[in-house]
Amino acid sequence: MAPDPLTLGQLLVTVVIPLLLAAVPLPVGSAVPFQEPVAVSTPLSENFGQQAPVRTFDPVARAVDLATTMPRKWSGTYQPFSSGAPVTVELDVSAVQAMGQMVDLRGQITVGSTTLPVQGNLNASSDQLDLLVLGDVSSAGLEDGGRFLGLQGFTLSGWTAPRLTNPGGQLVLNPVGANAAPAIRGLW
Repeated sequence: MAPDPLTLGQLLVTVVIPLLLAAVPLPVGSAVPFQEPVAVSTPLSENFGQQAPVRTFDPVARAVDLATTMPRKWSGTYQPFSSGAPVTVELDVSAVQAMGQMVDLRGQITVGSTTLPVQGNLNASSDQLDLLVLGDVSSAGLEDGGRFLGLQGFTLSGWTAPRLTNPGGQLVLNPVGANAAPAIRGLW
């Protein structure tokens, strides 16, 4: 019996031609020659006449310095964004410990007439503060699960609520005994 020409054509198209195409190299065009870049030191004129900057900031040493020199008592106000009058706030930091570039904080905060324990971290490199209020915070007019987040240390913070329905509020603290707020430290 002779093979069916239709099956022979299908076999040729499905098996043989792809194998032949895979075995034959296809031209890809011209190859681009690789030239290694020349190592050149940057002249001072390209760096505005100065040497390249060297970072000498040591966040671990700053954390140790903050742990010893940071004021332990702070006072100020908390203003909810939604409504309400400003409430007086006092923060008493009782335990401070440097841990790498972080400063671990423990103490208590008094919002209005409610005193609650707090625990937080202050990043010595970026001055970012995360302050968690422990206990029943609803009596202080705050919402469970929120936190105080400060991008300039203690001086200017905000209450970050856990839900979008609560817009939070602004916490402004100054060291007790200081007439003015500490100077704002630049980022660079």
